[in-house]
Amino acid sequence: MTSATIEAPVAEQKLVRGLGLLDSTMLVAGSMIGSGIFIVSAIIARQVGAPGWLLVVWMVTGLLTLTAALSYGELAAMMPKAGGQYVYLREAFSPLWGFLYGWTLFLVIQTGTIAAVAVGFARYMGVLVPWVSESNYLIAPLRLGGYAVSLSTAQLVGLALIGFLTFTNTRGLEVGKLIQNVFTTAKTGALIALIVLGIIVGLRSGAGAENFSDFWTIRGNLQEVGAGLTAAAAFGLFVGICVAQTNSLFSADAWNNITFTAGEVINPRRNVPLSLAFGTFLVIGLYLLANVAYLAALPFSAIQNAPSDRVASETANVIFPGAGATIMAVAIMISTFGCNNGLILAGARAYYAMARDGLFFRSVGELNKFRVPAWGLVIQGIWAGALVLPRTVKSDATGAVTGYGNLYGNLLDYVISAALIFYILTIIGIFLLRRKQPDVERPYRAFGYPIVPALYVVGATVILLVLFIYQTATTWPGLIIVLTGVPVYFLWKFRHNKSCLA
Repeated sequence: MTSATIEAPVAEQKLVRGLGLLDSTMLVAGSMIGSGIFIVSAIIARQVGAPGWLLVVWMVTGLLTLTAALSYGELAAMMPKAGGQYVYLREAFSPLWGFLYGWTLFLVIQTGTIAAVAVGFARYMGVLVPWVSESNYLIAPLRLGGYAVSLSTAQLVGLALIGFLTFTNTRGLEVGKLIQNVFTTAKTGALIALIVLGIIVGLRSGAGAENFSDFWTIRGNLQEVGAGLTAAAAFGLFVGICVAQTNSLFSADAWNNITFTAGEVINPRRNVPLSLAFGTFLVIGLYLLANVAYLAALPFSAIQNAPSDRVASETANVIFPGAGATIMAVAIMISTFGCNNGLILAGARAYYAMARDGLFFRSVGELNKFRVPAWGLVIQGIWAGALVLPRTVKSDATGAVTGYGNLYGNLLDYVISAALIFYILTIIGIFLLRRKQPDVERPYRAFGYPIVPALYVVGATVILLVLFIYQTATTWPGLIIVLTGVPVYFLWKFRHNKSCLA
């Protein structure tokens, strides 16, 4: 990164309030829509085993996401500051809880997602440019026990995407906003086209007629959702619906990113809550309709067994025989490009708020001449890029290497449950702050309070308990990642106090 990118901070500079309601809504929707909706329905179909239950999973996701977003609106209107959820947890509980969220956000949630979306962009570029591949190595995997480090052409493209979007966002809010608005508009249009054409072509061909005439019967290739548990049994179906949320909730995540940028939203007490409501409602509606399109265009077995889980590409092949894979590759590249821009733009604002509290690198709490937290963007970009390089090693019973996975994928699996804990705590924070700070102005109050926020807490807690009981390999490690932040918090707090006394 050149020295011109990171200018010396100018005294008393403040964040620019340059995001209107449309811009904020685009940031919500654009950060949510990545590549998940085009893939995870195949996994969910194997977990729950019937068209009706596939839609139920997405409905549960929609209800949870909308409920959370409408509840967060109260906190956003009450505390319209940069940092969003970090600030809410700090005020409702303590600085430690705010830091643990921000630390996990930086360590895995935001940066791991940026890495995953960047490599996803590269994978679909590989459909158009075969040279770009995860198996075309510039530096072959170097084994480090059960892990490896490599540089494939796909990883190189992912790194280039992270670097480019990090650089453009250091040039000011207007640049990041322009990219976000253009790409969110384009990918929303592409998703609407897939939905409309998928339903029309599917209804004409009758390919998915059995899905709707036999809506609830469990069938096909079922995936275990716990030790010996599948959706074939009633309790297994319940567990399957809960476990499937790790895929659907992750695909609908990042809606809270607008809260990180509240310090740059025009009239934030009004526009942040509205953008949360409009953006999440738009995306959840599109996600439900996209699954209806999949069910209309494809037999259920084709959804369950879509090659590489690319159910949207299979749907596009029905609409445009022979050209579907190429068309969807372009659409998903647009989607992931815009998604990563939103993630990169928003994430740095959370670290900026932490640094202003003395709980992150001091330079991250400063603005460059374009009045953006450039060092926050750069440090985030470096760590996200570093997460692109490590690989997990897959081997057979004899120990022979059969392939390589991506370490960030494992890390994201681990922290999905941790992220859910922070969402639950934040909603509980609404109740606590009503008692702790009853006289603070609340221009917007949580929809349906106290019943609707309480229902979210109950529903999300049930899902969380099921994950901890039946998906132990991917949930308990998430707690360890969060807890690594405890000593780091006290170290930073000590350093901050020492510098204040100096």
